[in-house]
Amino acid sequence: MGDKRGFMHFQREKVPYRGAEQRLHDFRELYTKPDEKHLKTQGARCMDCGVPFCQSHTGCPIDNLIPEWNDLVYQGRWRDALDRLHKTNNFPEFTGRVCPAPCEGACVLGITDPPVTIKDIENEIINRGWAEGWIKAEPPEERTGFSVGIIGSGAAGLAAAQQLNRAGHNVTVYERHDRVGGLLMYGIPGPKLNKDEVIERRIQQLRDEGIEFVTNCYVGGAAEMAAGSGPKADGIQYVDPAELRHKHDAVLVATGATVPRDLPVPGRELGGIHFAMEYLHHNTKTLLDNGNVDAAPIHAKDKNVIVIGGGDTGTDCIGTAMRHGCKSMVNFELLARPPADRGPGNPWPQWPVIYRQDYGHQEAEAVFGNDPRRFSLLTKEFIDDGNGNVAGVKTVDIDWSKPGEKAPFSEVPDSERSWDAELVLLSMGFLGPEQAIIEKMGLETDERSNVKAQWGRFETSVDGVFSAGDCRRGQSLIVWAIAEGRGAAHAIDAYLTGEESNLPTPGAAQFAPASVA
Repeated sequence: MGDKRGFMHFQREKVPYRGAEQRLHDFRELYTKPDEKHLKTQGARCMDCGVPFCQSHTGCPIDNLIPEWNDLVYQGRWRDALDRLHKTNNFPEFTGRVCPAPCEGACVLGITDPPVTIKDIENEIINRGWAEGWIKAEPPEERTGFSVGIIGSGAAGLAAAQQLNRAGHNVTVYERHDRVGGLLMYGIPGPKLNKDEVIERRIQQLRDEGIEFVTNCYVGGAAEMAAGSGPKADGIQYVDPAELRHKHDAVLVATGATVPRDLPVPGRELGGIHFAMEYLHHNTKTLLDNGNVDAAPIHAKDKNVIVIGGGDTGTDCIGTAMRHGCKSMVNFELLARPPADRGPGNPWPQWPVIYRQDYGHQEAEAVFGNDPRRFSLLTKEFIDDGNGNVAGVKTVDIDWSKPGEKAPFSEVPDSERSWDAELVLLSMGFLGPEQAIIEKMGLETDERSNVKAQWGRFETSVDGVFSAGDCRRGQSLIVWAIAEGRGAAHAIDAYLTGEESNLPTPGAAQFAPASVA
């Protein structure tokens, strides 16, 4: 490292977001541009530690060469830093913006001091790469003649597509929505991940490299549509999954885990109660189609809004509703409020489960004067306004220190209360992938309804069909989806060629060698 004592000389300083009250008036990205001196200083805090836990299984699952590009940024060698970053990560602009940065949680410096601002540095490396014109299409010099069909254009599908295409295979990606990107496009709001300037820019590179995208394509077949289990919309192409297996030499199922967890309490059928992804999808599509969100089918303007469930998706619902101009905002959290510092059962290098504010919480506090989260709350009932719409929510406080007979908590006596709400958004995670494609292709599933595919090999129970991403491992992070996509590409390449693949794959500690046909 250029400054071996940088971690002793400099304090951690994050690149700030735009001011909360300023950014609430638009759907532009949150981020501000750091100056080069700031990032060099922060890069100098990297310790050149003997074992970089930022690259371990608790850190970065795609083996990002973090100490190397931290030092290259310190030296001002930005082009070299970009090359090292792309060596392990197909889409640093996605992870640099929306990954929660488990690498920082595992940073060795974090044992005694605040960790290195790895995410900020990564994001600026890729931003500079695009700004300088260093990132260009890299089509293969020759084609192998093999064809691969990929179902799903989220992070896993896109990473696999780019890797397989660069190996010379002909790749076609099938996406059921009108735009490519899966949850990157419609599940993450624009303030966190710009669609035109960030996602579409990368998708165009993939097109220029020779990847074919088929949008408005519902892989499930007309039979599911006629039976009522498929979408009914003009312009949708319905494809039988079996046809793809015959058309391509290999198929990758990368459909994500999109079945939301429901809340089956009295009053659930009332109008005004929606799943988080339904709300976020409609908002982004309306914004992209119309240039504003005025006509969004679900709108929070002048409504009392309650978001049930936390995490990134809950925060995104809060931020979106705040931009709509909601009347009030409350976020129910089932878990207790996290501590300010790591607890005894949460040692380094585990992800630190601590109290932190994300952008949506900051924005709600800027407008309403307090953090919108209410911890240790259990929803008991939705209140009817008399016309079939939700008017409020009944809750009870819970005590995690006193386990009950049927739950790891007990209800606090006489703690019942009601909260006003004309819009309730359910953000409680996902149960697994939708089953139509899985059943139609005859794929085995595990006990959690995920596609059963051998760890590290990605092979399903059907010859020539592979699976990767959240539909295989369960709901997870974008960085894990990219890791899965790269690993699956390695396995598919070996399957097609009958030889060990030269495609890079995340490290041996996480993935077994791909099988060779």
